[in-house]
Amino acid sequence: MHTFPDDVVTAVLRHMNDDHNDDSLVIVRANGAPDASRARMTRIDGEAGTWVVTTPKGERELRVAWSTPITKRAEIRREIVLLHEEALIS
Repeated sequence: MHTFPDDVVTAVLRHMNDDHNDDSLVIVRANGAPDASRARMTRIDGEAGTWVVTTPKGERELRVAWSTPITKRAEIRREIVLLHEEALIS
C-alpha cells in the first residue's frame, strides 16, 4: 500500500476538514454511514480515505476505497471528487 508524506496527508486532511466538511458528509452517507451527522477525514493512503463518522450509535471509523490505487498527490483530489460525484447520484 502506498503512503503519502506526512506533510501531504496533513495538508489534505486540514483542507477536507476545514473547507469540505459537508462534502465529506455526503461521501460517508453514500458509502456505509447513511445516518451520519458528522464526518471527519482522519487518514489517506494509496488505497482509500478514512473518516470518523458520528451516527446515533456513536463514533466509528469508515474506510472508503478509491476507484483505483493512487500514488500521486494530484490523484487524491481526483479520487475525492469522484467519490463525491458518485455519492450525489447514488
